[in-house]
Amino acid sequence: MKKYVLQKSPVRIPVPGNKTIEEHFGLASSGGGKFSIAHMIAPPGWQEPHQTPEFDEITILISGRKQVEIDGEMVVLNVGESLLVQKGSRVKYANPFAEPAEYWSVCIPAFSPETVNREEQKL
Repeated sequence: MKKYVLQKSPVRIPVPGNKTIEEHFGLASSGGGKFSIAHMIAPPGWQEPHQTPEFDEITILISGRKQVEIDGEMVVLNVGESLLVQKGSRVKYANPFAEPAEYWSVCIPAFSPETVNREEQKL
C-alpha cells in the first residue's frame, strides 16, 4: 500500500470574477475533509463578499498583493508573507491592486461551500 498521493490533475473550481482556483487536495479534488490546499490567481479588481468560515485559512502570497479585511481590520499581504485567519473571523478577501495576486491557500478542515458562510453581496 502506498503511503503517498501524487496529484497530477488538480481540480479547477469555477468562481465568478475570473479568479482561478486549482485545488490539489481537499473535498473537490480528493474527497478528503481534513484539509484543503489550492493554488489561486486573483485578477486586479477582484473581491469576494464577507464570510465567516468554520475553518482556519492560511494564505501564502507568491506574487502581487492581496487585501484582507479581518473583523474590520485591513491587512495587505505582500510577496513572501503568509497570513493565518482563524475560523469564526469575519473576513473579506480582495485584490484592489493593478497586478494579479498569486497565492496558495490551506484550509483546516477542508474548504467547503457549506462551511464558508458567505454573506449576500450588496449591490
